[in-house]
Amino acid sequence: MSSSAPVVLVVEDEPEIATQIVRRLEAEGWTAHTVGDGPAGVEAATTLRPDLVVLDVMLPGIDGLEVCRRIQAQGAAEGRPVPPVLMLTARDDETDLLVGLGVGADDYMTKPFSMRELVARLKVLLRRVERARTVTPAGEGEPPLVLGDLTIDRAARRVFRNDVEAHLTPTEFDLLVCLASSPRTVLSRERLLADVWDWADASGTRTVDSHIKALRRKLGPELIRTVHGVGYALEPA
Repeated sequence: MSSSAPVVLVVEDEPEIATQIVRRLEAEGWTAHTVGDGPAGVEAATTLRPDLVVLDVMLPGIDGLEVCRRIQAQGAAEGRPVPPVLMLTARDDETDLLVGLGVGADDYMTKPFSMRELVARLKVLLRRVERARTVTPAGEGEPPLVLGDLTIDRAARRVFRNDVEAHLTPTEFDLLVCLASSPRTVLSRERLLADVWDWADASGTRTVDSHIKALRRKLGPELIRTVHGVGYALEPA
């Protein structure tokens, strides 16, 4: 990503919502493009190479979950970074949210939502991308974190368990590194929000819970221990 204005792809079939999002992003000095169906979203993600994607779940053609899968698959096939995806869902259903995170979404918001919060969430995702780009060269000489059968290559941003690679989203990777930096130590949801999401308040604790569940699905349920009412701890084998 260059120092120019961030490019955001908005995949939303409700014209009024799409227009509101575009206007707000342009007011921030960003460049926004919008398409109204799933196939066009996949094509635009390939041709535009956006820095961020705002993706509605319910779309004509193919739904947002399939769009997200295809964006991830194309990036992996071409060996290029995949832009962070923030999904918009009309239902506050945990199953839907977990499926969204499982196919590669980095964050989600439930409609109706505040444009101010949307911009704040996108800025966090953008900072994460920038941080990854700056940390990777500096970490080239840094040895991987090896915790039992778990190996985390921070420089390459790759994760292996029992020598099998797990494909994590940027958010999942950052969350895992945060937990792995203090193995067997319980980290509160509030601390994880501050360290991973750069959120100063505790309003997003459910976001933490959902990403932890996504990590467990990809790395095994026993790897991360829940301390009810407190937070989570990484428990390497």
